[in-house]
Amino acid sequence: MSIWNLYIKNFEGYLKIEKSLSPNSIDAYLHDVELLMNYLKIENKTNDPNEIKLIDLENFIAYLHDLDLSDRSQARIISGLKAFYKFLILEAFIKEDPTVLLEGPKLSKKLPDTLSFDEIEQLIGALDLSKDENVRNKAMLETLYSSGLRVSELINLKISHVYFDIEFIRVIGKGNKERLVPIGSDALKHIQIYMEHVRNKLPQYPKYSDMLFLNKRGTPISRVMVFIVIKNLAEKINLNKNISPHTFRHSFATHLIEGGADLRAVQQMLGHSSITTTEIYTHLDQQYLKESLALHHPRYNLK
Repeated sequence: MSIWNLYIKNFEGYLKIEKSLSPNSIDAYLHDVELLMNYLKIENKTNDPNEIKLIDLENFIAYLHDLDLSDRSQARIISGLKAFYKFLILEAFIKEDPTVLLEGPKLSKKLPDTLSFDEIEQLIGALDLSKDENVRNKAMLETLYSSGLRVSELINLKISHVYFDIEFIRVIGKGNKERLVPIGSDALKHIQIYMEHVRNKLPQYPKYSDMLFLNKRGTPISRVMVFIVIKNLAEKINLNKNISPHTFRHSFATHLIEGGADLRAVQQMLGHSSITTTEIYTHLDQQYLKESLALHHPRYNLK
């Protein structure tokens, strides 16, 4: 067994036992290290990880770039190598970490597709409300767009957390953090219709009595089903966009900001701990920016 294989085997045990990572995560880390090992073989470099220098790693990253790997893939591989060398230092297999000064590509924040209000109306309008499941689906999609929920927050929404009288819902977000989010009267109306005409006809189980959105078996709807509902609607109206439940959340935030909502208010509604996360939703189309400048800047002429 080569020294590389010995270190990789020990690294695998460390990830499995001490870090308790999933098999998929472990495979990803090991794949990153094996990529470096194979590159070094191609370049006839040393087989001793202790002799690898920063320049060797920089050349490896350049090699990945030449393979047309995306910036995001390169950054992930660099992260895997840093974890590997951190482990080698921790176990005193090596004395110096060559990845300390290794820099990855600058990653731009990738924006998902956004739906216009008309597109959202078309999607929801394509539901055949003669079918019980689509009465539920309409309530779900109205809720997604009305309150900007994550799909996990939607499927875990409780009846007792819907406050019809004050038009708010209590949402359990990431890290079990709670927040109160306004919900529109249209969404509430369709939730009420769903509860009165569909949900009360489903099989009733005490453990799910407070869960709002259920499948036909009377158990909570899955996140996969929400994805499928949206994908099917997009196909039905020939919408040429890659959309998901998150697209509704993104559209919710974008439409609020385009309408003049305060960024801090949007941050609170989305449940972001940092406002820098919310800023990804502030991309505005060029026409909207031109119109804003034309309205507010005295020396800007709208072409």
